[in-house]
Amino acid sequence: MMQIPLHSDWHDTKLTLHLISQLLGKIRLQLAPPEPQWGHVSLPLTVNGFTTGLLFEGERALQLDVDLLSSCLVVHVEDQTDAIPIEAGKTIKSYHDDLFNRLRTHGVDIRINPKPQEMTFQGLLDTDETPLAYDAAYARQGLRLFQRAAHEQLTYLSKLRCRKIKPALFWGTFDVSSLVIYPIEHPFPEDKVIERVAFDEQLIEFGFWLGDDVTERPSYFVLPYPFLFRPLPTETLKPEAAYYDAEKSEFFLPLDEGTSGEVQAFLSTSFDILMDEMDWTMRDHFFIPLKLEEESGE
Repeated sequence: MMQIPLHSDWHDTKLTLHLISQLLGKIRLQLAPPEPQWGHVSLPLTVNGFTTGLLFEGERALQLDVDLLSSCLVVHVEDQTDAIPIEAGKTIKSYHDDLFNRLRTHGVDIRINPKPQEMTFQGLLDTDETPLAYDAAYARQGLRLFQRAAHEQLTYLSKLRCRKIKPALFWGTFDVSSLVIYPIEHPFPEDKVIERVAFDEQLIEFGFWLGDDVTERPSYFVLPYPFLFRPLPTETLKPEAAYYDAEKSEFFLPLDEGTSGEVQAFLSTSFDILMDEMDWTMRDHFFIPLKLEEESGE
């Protein structure tokens, strides 16, 4: 049975991973070709952590991996590989300096904005010397939650015939999310850097979040844009533990052992309700069956 750590169990270790993910995400932001809805900045999950995926700085190929099974940050540049240990007591400045020094050693010269994005953390990534916690066991439990969430989201979304962003780690909010985008422009009403790119077309986001100081338990969520902020019919919403919060314009399914097998029902029923409310008239096309033949494996 999958272990489900509460926020208070490992919030210090989670902060460390969130800050390290900011380093990788900001490098990906600098080097990856831009995509709508910030699709180019999210970090794909791997069997042992998360990664920038393949990037290029000039002619040099590189990739950065956070390996939570061996507790290290792995730097790949062409045929060179370095490992930076992730351990308790180190600072984000230490991780930052070690990472960028190793990149420069291998001929990659890149700079990032050191201010953390979408975090309450007040320090800068290149100067803050607060010792950080790290518990490898909790880090691995968190990884398993993220991996399962990505699998659940992809299982539901993969069969849909529509434009989508597949599940990955969004390092600003530190959640694993995916998007279905509907071809209707809907610019964000305020000129905010993140929102004007993230929210310029109608979409529905499927996500998984690890909780915070207010909400202890991890949860799945489904969020529409434009935000609705009104009561919605929930008679068809499943499972019983799922609910809708009109003030947040979000559906939630708190994760526990009893609901872990009911995620598909939650994703499906909340998606149906939102498509009705948003009048997505072309949605029938999404559900045309795939023309794949079952392989016998013989």
